[in-house]
Amino acid sequence: MDRSFPETLSALRREKNINQRTAAAELGISQALLSHYENGAREPGLSFVCRACDYYGVSADYLLGRSELPDAAQNAAQTAEEYLDKLRDLITEAKSTLGEYTAREARQ
Repeated sequence: MDRSFPETLSALRREKNINQRTAAAELGISQALLSHYENGAREPGLSFVCRACDYYGVSADYLLGRSELPDAAQNAAQTAEEYLDKLRDLITEAKSTLGEYTAREARQ
């Protein structure tokens, strides 16, 4: 991932088109503390991360820079799709192996 928590936090606030003072008040912290979080001078606790996720409507993975998808459902769908792709590959490989085995047995 190319972005950090401070960058994401700041970008989400700007996308919502609100200033730090407003966001801080709605998140229950001071404007100075939000500024520290946004510039990386301080790291927030878990309770703030949860509030910020709820406030901005994003998953914690997105806020923390662990996912490019802001929505938790999108993250789950992407994970499920990757899993299904692996299962399809395994099934294809198993069918091929079974076909080879059956052909060998038929020749004997």
